[in-house]
Amino acid sequence: MTERLDQPRELTYRLRLYYDPEAFGEFSERFARFLGTARFIVYMTVFVGVWLLWNVFAPYKFDPYPFIFLTLMLSLQASYAAPLILLAQNRQADRDRIQYEQDRMTADRNQAEIEYLTREIAGLRMALGEVATRDYIRSELQRLQEELSESGTRSRGAGSEDSR
Repeated sequence: MTERLDQPRELTYRLRLYYDPEAFGEFSERFARFLGTARFIVYMTVFVGVWLLWNVFAPYKFDPYPFIFLTLMLSLQASYAAPLILLAQNRQADRDRIQYEQDRMTADRNQAEIEYLTREIAGLRMALGEVATRDYIRSELQRLQEELSESGTRSRGAGSEDSR
């Protein structure tokens, strides 16, 4: 039977599990971080070693030689670990993308500030070209002092000739 489009659907209640995506993401990151440690490798090695020793030498063997149950458990662990690791990597990629965007904005701001400061320095250099420097003023004062001392000696010399 096909649904009629001119009538609303009947309300049905579905059981939906609620989970907090952020908490689940944090769990996946912790899990992925743990899987990447030497501690995990040691724990798994000890677990598999005990499992093998028990099922080879113990009188009660719950998983005899082909160790099918151990293989099933390791496959199950891997089937859950892979998506959790991918989820953790995706979250890290999202954080990296946000960090890259913030770094780019900071670099743009810094570039704008550098360009502003460069223009300001160029303006100051141009303004300094019109301002008298200390060396220029000193040389002008020395020149004036020499002119005054020459004119003073000339006026003394001219005054002594007039007095004669």
